[in-house]
Amino acid sequence: MQRFAELYTRLDSTTATNDKVAALKDYFQSAPAEDAAWAVHFLVGRRLKRLVPNARLREWAGEVTGYAPWMIEECYSSVGDLAETVTLLLDAVATGQPGHDRPLHEWVETRIEPLRKMDEADQRDAVTGWWRDVPTDQRFVLNKLLTGAFRVGVAKRLVTRALAEHGGLDTSKVAHRLMGRWIPSGPFFERLLDPEDHGEDAAQPYPFFLASPIEQMAGDAGPVSDWLVEWKWDGIRAQLIRRQGQCHIWSRGEEPMPGRFPEIEQAAAQLPDGCVLDGEILAWKDDAPMPFAQLQRRIGRLKPSEKLQAQAPVIFQAYDLLEGDGRDLRDDPIEARRSRLTALLDAANAGPALRISGRVEADSWDRLEALRAESRERGTEGFILKRAGSPYRVGRKRGDWWKWKVEPYTVDAVLLYAQPGHGRRSNLLTDYTFGVWDGDEIVPFAKAYSGLTDKEISELDRWIRRHTKERFGPVRSVELAQVFELAFEGIRSSNRHKSGIAVRFPRIARWRRDLAIADAEQLQQIRDMLPAGG
Repeated sequence: MQRFAELYTRLDSTTATNDKVAALKDYFQSAPAEDAAWAVHFLVGRRLKRLVPNARLREWAGEVTGYAPWMIEECYSSVGDLAETVTLLLDAVATGQPGHDRPLHEWVETRIEPLRKMDEADQRDAVTGWWRDVPTDQRFVLNKLLTGAFRVGVAKRLVTRALAEHGGLDTSKVAHRLMGRWIPSGPFFERLLDPEDHGEDAAQPYPFFLASPIEQMAGDAGPVSDWLVEWKWDGIRAQLIRRQGQCHIWSRGEEPMPGRFPEIEQAAAQLPDGCVLDGEILAWKDDAPMPFAQLQRRIGRLKPSEKLQAQAPVIFQAYDLLEGDGRDLRDDPIEARRSRLTALLDAANAGPALRISGRVEADSWDRLEALRAESRERGTEGFILKRAGSPYRVGRKRGDWWKWKVEPYTVDAVLLYAQPGHGRRSNLLTDYTFGVWDGDEIVPFAKAYSGLTDKEISELDRWIRRHTKERFGPVRSVELAQVFELAFEGIRSSNRHKSGIAVRFPRIARWRRDLAIADAEQLQQIRDMLPAGG
């Protein structure tokens, strides 16, 4: 564990990309394969299922340190990160001396994971014993693993790059091997860096290629004919895999979704073996997309009822073919991939649940911009533009794929509440709740936590602390004085919200220092934005 704790410290103490990669390579060079596999597991964002409730950890920390529960809660509220809070509280408790150090994989497999089967008393004895036994830096990492909040400011792409450089492999090969289902182990880590391909899991997806945002296509983009233009659909990005007689659906978040969309699985049974389609899952009825809220009803249902399937039917809108006849097609030009995709779907005759995304035809950028203005009426978010001849890359590589979205909705709203953020912002008040006027009353409307610069966040944090009216645990209500312009992508009616409205992807567009709270939006004005039937 000590080697992993030292890696965490190195990663957490720098913002320089090359320094982070160097730290990772040093670790992979020296760590046993079993430890390195678990390190990769945590560093790419995977986590252990929470084994001990946070409330118990706070209670046990109080018992070990002698601090009263209210003091624990106040410290947690101030720090914002439970692992860091507990580690700081334990600072006065004697730690174990450097000496016998258990490997990371042994910690996880023989100590931490068995907590799941223990009763509360045995859990308490184990955890508090570890706190007294290990040095402070290991305490911090241990608490991170116990809480599941393992954030260290290193992106998955940096881990992939470090592994590729360490193993002398192409980053795309490593990225592919890190996708899908795998179990941290010594053999897994060795296969991860093996220059030879030994066949992947039949259910394994490819890394997704992500479009970069753009506000306006530049003049040097060339003629429209140099681009394949498609509507940007508001659904779930997914890969549909047909291998060895089975169908697998993976979300962009690397979550397998078996049984959730039986219509799509049944249609995929008509596809030939050895193909992988990239596309979007949409709620679709009467030859048009349904609001995203209808798709949300399906997302959490592992086995949707026939009634729900009838109310919110889904389709897979395919727009790329990543594998055909068992061959990786990602390096082929997009025109060739799309031609094979069209032929594949025509031959499969899989029915309405599996279709190809249509191409938007326009003879000029002006005409394309005019069509883009119709996005909301068509139930889309704008365009995806793909450069002619482009391969299917890994991650968000700028240049070949762009998302040209329709302008967001915007409203002016009043700051009502604030609470601490997470990670490096855990000591700052960065999570905000905003309200709008409903007659003579301001009602909560939306929460947002992104959009401000670091300088603005620090300034607003100081203002909030000076103008707090009440505190409810970590949440502070503030004097009604600050107005912000909020931007969001979608809007719908909602019985779960006091305002009667829910919005998608709200964020702060700007701090409206020029406005008084009386200038904030009226709720009725926002209701007028609702789409027909919304």
